[in-house]
Amino acid sequence: MSQELKENNIAAKIETSVKERLWVTVPVLLLVGLIATLIYNHHAEFSWNSFVGGFNTEFLIFFSIGVFAQLVDGTLGMGYGATSTSFLLAYGVPPVVSSTGVHVAEMFTTGASAISHHRFGNINKKLVRHLLIPGVLGSIIGAYLLSDVIDGDVIKPFIAVYMIVLACIIIRKGMQKNIIKKKTKRLGILASFGGFMDSVGGGGWGPIVTSTLLGNGRNPRYTIGSVNSAEFAVSFASGITFMIFGGIEGWQVIIGLILGGVIAAPIAALLVNKIKRQPMMILVGILIIVLSLRTLSKLI
Repeated sequence: MSQELKENNIAAKIETSVKERLWVTVPVLLLVGLIATLIYNHHAEFSWNSFVGGFNTEFLIFFSIGVFAQLVDGTLGMGYGATSTSFLLAYGVPPVVSSTGVHVAEMFTTGASAISHHRFGNINKKLVRHLLIPGVLGSIIGAYLLSDVIDGDVIKPFIAVYMIVLACIIIRKGMQKNIIKKKTKRLGILASFGGFMDSVGGGGWGPIVTSTLLGNGRNPRYTIGSVNSAEFAVSFASGITFMIFGGIEGWQVIIGLILGGVIAAPIAALLVNKIKRQPMMILVGILIIVLSLRTLSKLI
């Protein structure tokens, strides 16, 4: 009986080890496949001179934007798309190039972020599973509709107002000493809406999903790690959809954002463990308000 118990324990450990490795193996395989596909489809667009010549001051600016946006997203659980797009547009990059660059870059940066958060133990796997499939479905539908049916700018004011309301709730809860944790109902609907708005509005997965979960008193460390990990699948699905219906241009922007984001991802995941709960929630709220007010001011 003792021998049978030992064998069962060994089998359970092997099964657990395999499941743990999948959290890293799946993102790595998807990213390798994506790189191979991009090289195969777009290798004719590059030459050695253009590649070397691309590493100039402008490239360093895109690289810096990628680093900063990923630090914001990785530590606060939101803001990569809004931050990077805002900086790119302010620098003079055309909207089409900005949107394409951010979505393609996010496929890599969110993968690096997911692996990093797993490495530092920031993930609630049950929460990730609840968010994953609904988020992916919402992102695919949103990307398809934006490509063929609706204008994302039309609904941006509504999502901006929604995020300001959530930000006020988060700041208020962040100032409280004791936050009562509430069960988040209908996680699937929340994830679907977040994925949909992320594709249609050019950002929103983190502000919608992370803000709602933090507003219900969830632990910031595991909430941010889990939402960022699920975001990899959401970004990958929307990025592939945009690539199918659109195309890719602005390679200097894309490569700069990717390199900056991948380098900053493990740093951001490490910082999540170092930041205290209340200051983090207040910073998240302030960030959402600033980004949302900026969105509204541009629309007005």
